[in-house]
Amino acid sequence: MKRKYITKADLLVVLHYLGYIMQGLGVVLLAPILVALIYGEYIKVSAFLIPCFISFFLGTAFTKKFSNYNKLRLKHGMLISSFAWLWASLIGASIMALSLDIHFVDALFENMSAWTGSGMTFFVNVEILPKSILFLRSLEQWIGGLGIVIIFIGILIRSGTAASRLYKSEAREEKIKPNIANTLRKALEIYLIYTAAGIILFILAGLPIFDAVNLTFTSISTGGMSIKNANVGFYQNSLVYIITMALMILGATSFSIHYKIVKTRGKSVLKDVQFQLLICLIVIASAFILITNKMAPIEELFTIVSAITTTGADVVPPYELARWGSASLIVLMVLMLIGGSSGSTGGGLKLIRVITVIKGMNLTVTNLVSPEGRVVSTKISGKKINEREIKEASAYIVTFLIFLVCGWIIMTLYGYDPFTALFDVISIQSNNGLSTGIVFGGLPTPLKLTLIFLMWIGRLEIIPVLVVFRTIAGLINPARRFKNIKKNGSGE
Repeated sequence: MKRKYITKADLLVVLHYLGYIMQGLGVVLLAPILVALIYGEYIKVSAFLIPCFISFFLGTAFTKKFSNYNKLRLKHGMLISSFAWLWASLIGASIMALSLDIHFVDALFENMSAWTGSGMTFFVNVEILPKSILFLRSLEQWIGGLGIVIIFIGILIRSGTAASRLYKSEAREEKIKPNIANTLRKALEIYLIYTAAGIILFILAGLPIFDAVNLTFTSISTGGMSIKNANVGFYQNSLVYIITMALMILGATSFSIHYKIVKTRGKSVLKDVQFQLLICLIVIASAFILITNKMAPIEELFTIVSAITTTGADVVPPYELARWGSASLIVLMVLMLIGGSSGSTGGGLKLIRVITVIKGMNLTVTNLVSPEGRVVSTKISGKKINEREIKEASAYIVTFLIFLVCGWIIMTLYGYDPFTALFDVISIQSNNGLSTGIVFGGLPTPLKLTLIFLMWIGRLEIIPVLVVFRTIAGLINPARRFKNIKKNGSGE
């Protein structure tokens, strides 16, 4: 007899906790209505009200009806996290489809790109979009940067086992405080402080308030989706570039390090191995690309910081980026793949996994050449890492690359140049946003859905999505078995 991994009770637990997130989304996504009213976009209000009401109503129904199903396990957290990101994208897509009258798949791509911080867009001219829609995209990036589940469980769910497992379900392990709920609230507090600082700095640099708010939201979240066609390059202002780069680096640095900055007078950042590697990679890549490409140093540095932090904001148009030397583009691909620190808003493989795997390779070689019987260990920032951690990091990187290669093959099957296709697929799955210009609204629908899927698994770090697939398979098999029993009249 096959073991039943997911039961009806498990699904009801998922719906109960998912309801809280659906309620939160229903309330938060009403915020762009204020922007619509300020800018006289009254016709757009109903486009926000209907999807948000549906989300809040269903969420309330789930939390009330299934209130007895509250014993949450990690597998439930994985399912909740996966469905939360899908639901958020569907609600955002509904708002956009209703207000702009665009194809729902295009709206879904746009919103999945915003929520996951991938930052790519199908809109050729974003500057003609309503201000409320532009703010919606920026708000989605800002919330998605810290994490949909993390923000809402920090506000709506009491501290305890449930909060802890939901925290882990979104690929988070770092604790600022011993208590998970306090950790979440402290992370949100730090996020708000940096956001406020960014808005003030951009205003002082000469940006209008609307631009300052949106650019801060998309920079600190390492989202990169802009309200301007030329992205950050629109401003042609070195001070704006510098502030944006600072916010991108802050966003790609672990929040546990931010919390320690005051206590250690800044030493926590300098001693953090992930931050050290981040800066080293920026310096090395900058030196290499500066030699191989004739361009303004500030633009070159901005592109590199945008790549390693997985922000995807640009000051170089896609068609111009595509003309960079192949070696320079390969460097950018590597930076996009590596990504930011764990416990940050950045995407990609994460710096700590890369460090762990390199340390593991060094340990393997050291053990091979060491005298027989000698026990060798390895450490990261003074903390011993075990074989399980090395295997987990290695397994994740291999799994990530398998999905990436599958996406790349699909792109080439549609006739796209293998090199530029690889660049954009890496950017999509690493939740980056830098592009050579081949991702646009005219893509075939199956390819659009493939890219939406890659953004989804990239943000959730694959495992929660695999749990969803395993759950679906578990639900389909019993259904097929029941169908065969009815057809054959026997369970044999």
